[in-house]
Amino acid sequence: MPYISNTDRDRREMFDKIGVERFDELIRAIPAKFRIQDGLKLDKPLSEMEITNKIKNQTCSNLCAQSANSFLGAGVYDHFIPAAVDSIVSRPEFFTAYTPYQAEVSQGTLQFIYEYQTMICELTGMEIANASMYDGASAIAEAILMAVRKNKLEKALLPATLNPEFVKVIKAYTEGVGVELVTIPAKDGLTDLVALQQLLDDSVGSVVLQSPNFFGNIEDAAAISELVHTQSKCLLIACVDPISLAILNAPAESQADIVVGEGQALGNSMYMGGPLFGFFATKLDMSRQMPGRIVGGTLDKVGNRAYALTLQAREQHIRRTKATSNICSNQSLCTLAATVYMSLMGKEGLREVAMQSTQKAHYLAEELCKIAGVSLKYPDTPFFKEFVIKTPKPAREINEKMLPRAIYAGVEVGANELMLAVTEKKTKADIDAFVTAMKEVCHV
Repeated sequence: MPYISNTDRDRREMFDKIGVERFDELIRAIPAKFRIQDGLKLDKPLSEMEITNKIKNQTCSNLCAQSANSFLGAGVYDHFIPAAVDSIVSRPEFFTAYTPYQAEVSQGTLQFIYEYQTMICELTGMEIANASMYDGASAIAEAILMAVRKNKLEKALLPATLNPEFVKVIKAYTEGVGVELVTIPAKDGLTDLVALQQLLDDSVGSVVLQSPNFFGNIEDAAAISELVHTQSKCLLIACVDPISLAILNAPAESQADIVVGEGQALGNSMYMGGPLFGFFATKLDMSRQMPGRIVGGTLDKVGNRAYALTLQAREQHIRRTKATSNICSNQSLCTLAATVYMSLMGKEGLREVAMQSTQKAHYLAEELCKIAGVSLKYPDTPFFKEFVIKTPKPAREINEKMLPRAIYAGVEVGANELMLAVTEKKTKADIDAFVTAMKEVCHV
């Protein structure tokens, strides 16, 4: 839409027509303290070269995960991305702002979404997957709402080991719609099974399980599933790290009813925390309760393979009361990157990524525990690629002293607790350099 300027004469004519003297009368309902009093204080205009240099200088002040020795995680991870991924997603037929939800979507777009759905089903062991959600957090929230539609029970149990950012989104999604959220206490970095058993009754409609959980620990999914399914209507919502599924049991093996997760680790960069994409899979008999859209395979009138939007039960397509979600789009470009990544890596490649990540994480944990005053917070709990350590100095202080060394030491999860994530990208030299720096920082 072009910018159309209004002259003083134009504004005067509009005011006269409306019946006001000046613009302030139109916004009297807005308290004065929220209005701009002295005009916008903008910098003077710059030329293209000047603004380019200014942006470049500001960008150079950033210390990104690619140029630092980063052990950040907590839901977004620095996995290696083959060059072919960016090359393919940057092709003009894919690299577009177009929202793929209309009937005129190209066959190429529909095909890769169909293949993405198929790969998510193979990874999770579930029977059907949608075209993706906004992110892992919204996927869990939508799963809880889907469980309510399925069993008409409005109580959901959330583990204390769930990513706290996910919890914020879940609360935002469920506020005002009658869903009751109850927290399951944790014990030794895992969901407390005794507490879960006590909380379960016939009023609970869903139980969320994140494994590996926020602290990187691997939950006993089979035991939790057994408890959850003692209630005939209760649904188990499994939130998983897709990379971990290359070596851990698929959620379907633990009888999960809905499987969701953050898909960023599949071929997408950290991007300062976004854009992300959530994956969503479930059993076939719940397909019509799924949010978002589903691409299906069929045959055209001459018998050739073709793809079509099979289900898209959102407000713009059906009556609002029947809509399963108001999600406006799938994260098409991000899921394309994931599809290309999974295709390139294959089963063995994904397994190698998972194996290297967990082996290097355990090596780092062992080396850090040799430093006086450093120990694992959950020493007897199995973990995947992320773990929490106790530190002899405040975690914030350690991070501050590590930054001048171009090291992101981890995420502060307590006053003297750091959570570290390790991926296949870390070399032994990277890990050893970090351990050496930790020795110096902890005992200066």
